[in-house]
Amino acid sequence: MPDVQITIGGRAFEVACQEGEERFLRAAAALLDNEASVLVSQIGRLPEARMLLMAGLMLADKTAGLEEKLRNAEEVLGQKEAELEELKSRPAPKPDRIEVPVIPGSVTDTLAEIAARAEALADAIEEKAAG
Repeated sequence: MPDVQITIGGRAFEVACQEGEERFLRAAAALLDNEASVLVSQIGRLPEARMLLMAGLMLADKTAGLEEKLRNAEEVLGQKEAELEELKSRPAPKPDRIEVPVIPGSVTDTLAEIAARAEALADAIEEKAAG
């Protein structure tokens, strides 16, 4: 079982842990050290047991807050998943009917006749301009 040297609140401790768990122990110790350092900077020198207790309680308070946020997020997620499943189970809405107006043949014939007259007028103007 490896021994790991950690520092909490400016004090060194030697702690044993399982093989391969050293990284996790150091990470946990860093969290505790951050809290202990805040205490030491605010209050000054504290007895070791009191410093560790207060730092542990501060971490526990943060953890409880995060757990509450996690529970709320999981609850919202559950509601959204239920809403999504309910929406998926609904029958698909009928597509909107779109009606395209049909232009009567007489209108297209009239437009073609107007276009032909306009072209004839343009040709006549070009001939007069050229001659």
